[in-house]
Amino acid sequence: MVVLFRRSLVVIALGWMGVSGGIGFALAQSGTPPVSQAEQKIAGTKPDEGERPLPDIPALMHSVEANQRASEAIEKDYMYRSLQTHDETDGHGGVKKSETMEYDVFWVNGVPVHRLTKKNGKELSADEQKKENEKIDKEVAKAKERRAKADEKGTETDPRGHEVVTVSRLLELGSFTNARRVQLNGRDTIAVDFVGDPKAKTTNRFEDVIRDMAGTAWVDEQDRMLVKAQGHFVNNFKIGVGMVVNIQKGTNFSMEQRKVNNEVWLPAMVEGNGAARALLFFHFNGRFQAVESDYRKFKATSTILPGMSTVEPEPEPK
Repeated sequence: MVVLFRRSLVVIALGWMGVSGGIGFALAQSGTPPVSQAEQKIAGTKPDEGERPLPDIPALMHSVEANQRASEAIEKDYMYRSLQTHDETDGHGGVKKSETMEYDVFWVNGVPVHRLTKKNGKELSADEQKKENEKIDKEVAKAKERRAKADEKGTETDPRGHEVVTVSRLLELGSFTNARRVQLNGRDTIAVDFVGDPKAKTTNRFEDVIRDMAGTAWVDEQDRMLVKAQGHFVNNFKIGVGMVVNIQKGTNFSMEQRKVNNEVWLPAMVEGNGAARALLFFHFNGRFQAVESDYRKFKATSTILPGMSTVEPEPEPK
C-alpha cells in the first residue's frame, strides 16, 4: 500500500521511484489566485521572492529527477524502520479496526525491500520470519528478472523493474504551474502544483493514475530534491469496471522526505485518507500512516543477513 502511494506522489513530483495514508489536504490547482503578503506570512512563503528569480519549472523538475537517481547509490547504504498504521473507518469516520505493521527497509542486490518484523506490536514467530525472508528473496528475484527483460528491450525501469514515468512524459500527462518560494523546516523550497490532463493519451495503467490526479510538490532549492508532496484523485479511478482497481474520488495522500546524515534524503512519512482496492493485494478504506525513523548506515563491507548485526546507528537528523 505504501509503495503505491509513495510511487504515485513521487512520480507526480519528479518521475521517479517505486516505493511506499489519515488526513485530508487542500491542494492548490492551476488558476489559483495570487497569494497576498498576509497569506504568504501564514504559509511561510517569502514576500520578497520577487527579488530572486524563480527557476524554470521543467528545468527544475529535470534536475530533481537526475539528483534523485544519483542519490540511489547513497540510499543503498542505509536501513531504516517503517511503522505503518491502518485505521479502517465506518461511514461516520469512526474506527472499526486498527492494524499496525513494522518493517525494516533496506536494499538487497540493488532492490529496495520491506521486511516485516512486527504485527500489531508482536514480534514474528520463527516460522513467520522464515516466510518473510523467502518472500523477499522472491521479490528481489522477480525485480531482477523484470529489469533484465527491460534491459533487453532498452526500456528504462525503476530499481524494482517497473517502467518509470519520466519528467518529460509527466509534462505530456499534465502540467506543473504556480511556482513559488516557500520556507519548509528552515530551508528554502520551490513549491509547484501538478494537474493531470484528462484528455492526455496514456500508454499504461500507471499513466492513467497520474492523469486522474492533482497535487503539490515541494523541492529543496539548494539540493534540488523532493521534500514533500501531496496529491488527491480528482475522479473515481477504475480498471476492469472496478474489479481490478477501484479508487474513490477525493482519496488523498501526502509524503515527506528528510535529509539524513547531511548526505541523503530518505522517506520520513506517508499519510492517506480515502478508499482504494486492487484485486486481493490490498484493501484500503479509512486512514493510513507510515512513519519512518531509526536511520542507520551499513559498514562498507557488510551485507544484510537474518539475525546479523551489521548496521551502526547514525545521529538523528536535525
